[in-house]
Amino acid sequence: MTQSGAYGQRLGQFLRLKDAPPALVARSLHSAELAVTETRNDCPVRGLSGSLAAEDAFLVSLKLHDYPDCELWERGKSVMKADVHAGTTYLYDLKRDPRYVIDKPFHSLFFYIPRSALDGIARQCNAPQVDELDCQVGVGHDDGIVRHIGASLQLGLRKPDEANQLFVDHMMLALTAHVAQTYGGLQRTSAAARGGLAPWQAKRACERLESDLGGKLSLHKIAAELDLSVSHFSRAFRISVGMPPHQWLLHQRVKAAKQLMGVRDLPLSEIAISAGFANQSHFTRVFSSIAGVSPAAWRREALGASSSET
Repeated sequence: MTQSGAYGQRLGQFLRLKDAPPALVARSLHSAELAVTETRNDCPVRGLSGSLAAEDAFLVSLKLHDYPDCELWERGKSVMKADVHAGTTYLYDLKRDPRYVIDKPFHSLFFYIPRSALDGIARQCNAPQVDELDCQVGVGHDDGIVRHIGASLQLGLRKPDEANQLFVDHMMLALTAHVAQTYGGLQRTSAAARGGLAPWQAKRACERLESDLGGKLSLHKIAAELDLSVSHFSRAFRISVGMPPHQWLLHQRVKAAKQLMGVRDLPLSEIAISAGFANQSHFTRVFSSIAGVSPAAWRREALGASSSET
């Protein structure tokens, strides 16, 4: 699929990065692309940033490095200077052609949110559409939710092969809803549905998730098969099953791995791939967090107990 939004390679070109920065993409709201990109340059060449094509979309940026005396531009003109602080969130309206002077090291996360995604959130909440976001030039926000979501996605950005697509979808949907409510004034006009999935829906959803242990299925696709919105599906699945879809999938991977570890001569590296993990390191980390012991330790205990019973 051809990239159309301000993320990944396009954002890297805007910031004059030599290589395309890592990005994670979610397509959870009627095929609207949501994305997060991590940008960093410790030795930049001084100059004005590039220009992004004007579009009805926004960038929400979490700064990971102080950037004092930042010269900000809009619509082709320098408008002000401001001190940018690490841990602070800034919003940019891409219709205004935001740019800035690059003259010192920088490190940021950029969340790309198109208008279509905000409209999708409003429809799911039975609320009026968000007109604009609070994109005041040079004004930062102390936003703990954006910091938490950013930190949660950084491991996936640094190890994209291990990124769980369901988790990326879940976090980007949560971020978009938070931004719409906090900076766009989104108001719910009716109470959201509180019940869980119908038994046949829960069964179907679990079957679809289990059929793709690698986690490449999107929340949007599974929800669409059940004729539900993404937010309704995620909430109802958690009520019915007891955990979000991405966590349920991780538990199924561990369950599959345990079954495979009953085969004595099967290497852990092969088990990792067969159970949907990116590699053995990824397998060990997830398995240990859920089972409380490493795969090797679990296997020794399980096979030892099996031998003693015979």
